[in-house]
Amino acid sequence: MSAPAAQNPGATGPDASSPGAPGTGPDSPRRRPAHARTIAGGAIGTLMEYFDYYLYGLAAAAVFPQVFFSGNDPFVAQLESFGTFAVGFLFRPLGGVVFGYIGDRMGRKVTLLVTVIGMGLATAAIGLIPPDHMIGATAPILLLVFRMLQGLFVGGEMGGAATMVVEHAPVGRRGLFGAFLISGAGIANVLSAGMMAGLGLGPDSFFMTWGWRIPFLFSLVLAICAVLLRRQLHESEEFTTHTQGLEIGRIQRRSPLAAVCRHPKNTLLGILIGLPQSIAGYIVLTYGLAFMVSDGTAAQVGFIGTVIVGALQMVIAPAYGALSDKVGRRKFYIAGCIGFAVLVWPAFLLYATGSTWLIWLGMVVGFVIPGVAMQSTLSTMLTEMFDVEERTTGVNIGYQLSNTLGGGLAPLIATALVGWASGQIWPVIVYVVVICLVGAVATAAASYRPDTADAGRLHDLEVTSA
Repeated sequence: MSAPAAQNPGATGPDASSPGAPGTGPDSPRRRPAHARTIAGGAIGTLMEYFDYYLYGLAAAAVFPQVFFSGNDPFVAQLESFGTFAVGFLFRPLGGVVFGYIGDRMGRKVTLLVTVIGMGLATAAIGLIPPDHMIGATAPILLLVFRMLQGLFVGGEMGGAATMVVEHAPVGRRGLFGAFLISGAGIANVLSAGMMAGLGLGPDSFFMTWGWRIPFLFSLVLAICAVLLRRQLHESEEFTTHTQGLEIGRIQRRSPLAAVCRHPKNTLLGILIGLPQSIAGYIVLTYGLAFMVSDGTAAQVGFIGTVIVGALQMVIAPAYGALSDKVGRRKFYIAGCIGFAVLVWPAFLLYATGSTWLIWLGMVVGFVIPGVAMQSTLSTMLTEMFDVEERTTGVNIGYQLSNTLGGGLAPLIATALVGWASGQIWPVIVYVVVICLVGAVATAAASYRPDTADAGRLHDLEVTSA
């Protein structure tokens, strides 16, 4: 049966978000420690997600071709290395559906605990794989297997974290709260690239043998910290009210995936919207590193540049999120798409100079200005495109499929395009501009729940009789 929005147990109204007794409102001093715990619990998972993926991207550009594909031509080895990078993204949508179901039916907290444990174990296992000169073809096979597992668990992370954080945000500040997840990504940039840069200062023989493995093993430490933080999290009032209302009415819910498929417009648009932000970091930073190294620049320059980018990202992401609360997320994200299309060409021109300072400037121009603007807005925008009973699944599908089709393939596509163009970068620029155009049009066409206390639902709640 179909329940009208006004009678929905999960509908939000003025009472759901407005302050109650003095000192107990959603943005009161007494609630701020709980908000801080929620943000920290969500952000540490995003930190792990981006730490694992940026670390793998850096290693795929500068380490894995020599360690796991050493018997091949350097260009072929680079393609194979980026191929394993892409495979991890293929498993992210599956993880998004599996952990989206858990998050929407059993609670966001359960999903958030399982994903960080899985991410930590899979990433650490990559750091323990012997090189191909010791175990032959088994080495790249193991790399592929653990990369698949990494992708599976990462697939459930952003939907759960974004949903948990944004559902706890006070009215009018969802953008700010959601953007703190990308501050976690900035910390991940600093950690992953900083550790690689620091370890790379030693002898090259040490770095290529043992040094690169240390950051991968460090993922276990992050997993332990994440579990300790996330054990203290609580479900949002919106989620618990919705669940209790269904239980009281003895109403059986549809599966979250079925609920998402009932409204295909936002589901499909969510995938397209995420494409520009998904390729930004992997084109400018990951492929950018391979582009620099192939042109004779030391990988160390790219590692340090990524640290600078991460440090800026930590500070700029919340500022971008707060700005999206003021001007509107739709307009802000479209501006980010346009900015990326315009600035990616100057970024690669700066890379081609070979000057360390200009390369770092190129990384800031190409990623921090437009890329962080899109990333800071996307997670909140996706949560506003889905109702509570399907939100984790909807966010996961949009975010993970866009990352699979966009970010996961981006370094591989860029490498192939430049090879096809005999070393010229212009096909990559065309590729970026097309993706940005698609993302901007999809953003303009999507439906969003307004960030107000009386926003209600996007769709009537359809349930089945118990």
